[in-house]
Amino acid sequence: TRAGGASSGVFAGLNCGLGSTDQSDIVVINRGRVADAMGVAANALVGVHQIHSPDVATVTGPQGDKPKADGMVTATPGVALSVLTADCQPILFADAKAGVIGAAHAGWKGALDGVIDNTVAAMVALGARPEAITAVIGPTISQRAYEVGPEFLDRFSDLDPDSTRFFANGKGDRLHFDLPGYGLHRLRAAGVGQSLWTRHCTYSDPARFFSYRRSVHEKDPDYGRLIAAITL
Repeated sequence: TRAGGASSGVFAGLNCGLGSTDQSDIVVINRGRVADAMGVAANALVGVHQIHSPDVATVTGPQGDKPKADGMVTATPGVALSVLTADCQPILFADAKAGVIGAAHAGWKGALDGVIDNTVAAMVALGARPEAITAVIGPTISQRAYEVGPEFLDRFSDLDPDSTRFFANGKGDRLHFDLPGYGLHRLRAAGVGQSLWTRHCTYSDPARFFSYRRSVHEKDPDYGRLIAAITL
């Protein structure tokens, strides 16, 4: 959640996004608190330069430059994989028996293009088995808060006509997209043994979560970034 951080104003709480206009030294403090909570060194809280892609990086230790990707996997103890979100899906993966973990930033574009499937495949390459993986979708925007246009439906139905079931009618030609429902669908299609969503909506709970879409509607100058992290 956004609780427990040192940021103030629109970033109040645990803003972990160095790409925001928040004070960078405060964001570093926030990220240090996350590393402490995860039981890893500050430089072992690793991430990627997120670009809404299907690309996945394999991590073996603390990073230098962040690779451009939206998924990460590792079998290295003492490393915490992290993704930043503010409405998109943060998905954490683990095959505890194999000692392989993953994390993905899965907005609609990344999920549609295959970042979930590719994260599972990268875990398998490190020795995981899909049926032994547990995956959890963290706080993300819910269907009732996620209004989209008809062209959005076209992109999904062109790839898979069955994906129309993740859309509900709204006002006029507006639709509401079920992002976590689609994420669960892609996890199951990838063979993941157990998957669930925490059922927390980022848009609808400003006390606990940052939300890009809410910040636009409220005309805020910027927004904080939530962090989701996992370690062996």
